[in-house]
Amino acid sequence: MKALGTGVRGVGWKDIEVTRAASGAPSIRLHGRALLRAQRLGVLEMSVSMSDSQEHAVAFVVMRREDPD
Repeated sequence: MKALGTGVRGVGWKDIEVTRAASGAPSIRLHGRALLRAQRLGVLEMSVSMSDSQEHAVAFVVMRREDPD
């Protein structure tokens, strides 16, 4: 939600899905309003990195967008 610039009000929690590739690497699949927002922004690719411990979890998302001429 933060990477898309909407915060929790602009995109629903179920509009963003974290999936796992056969290699085990996480990836992001967008649905609904999140997908529409990404398309409007010209997002070409999204990468996610996730880490956790017993007390904490963190995720970091990087988006690559079309070059606005």
